[in-house]
Amino acid sequence: MKNQALVSSALAAALSLGVVAHAQAQDKAAKEKCYGIAKAGQNDCASSDGAHSCAGQAKVDKAPTEWKYVAKGTCEKEGGSTKAPAKK
Repeated sequence: MKNQALVSSALAAALSLGVVAHAQAQDKAAKEKCYGIAKAGQNDCASSDGAHSCAGQAKVDKAPTEWKYVAKGTCEKEGGSTKAPAKK
C-alpha cells in the first residue's frame, strides 16, 4: 500500500510538471519581445547591444536596446518596436 501511494504521488508530480511546462510554452508563444518600452530596472533580459546580460539592469527608461515581453500585437501600441535596434 505504501509503495502504491509513492508511485501515485510520483506520477501526479510528473504530470503536473508537464502541465506547467506546457502552460509556460503557450504563455511565451503568446508574447513577443518589445524594445524601447522597459523602465529602468524592469527589463526582461540582456540588452541587445551587450551592455549587460541580465534582467533588471536597464539604467534608464525606454532605452531602445532594452526589452520586455508583452502580449503579441501590443508592442507598437505601447510605443515600442519588435525589432532590435541596429548594432553600432
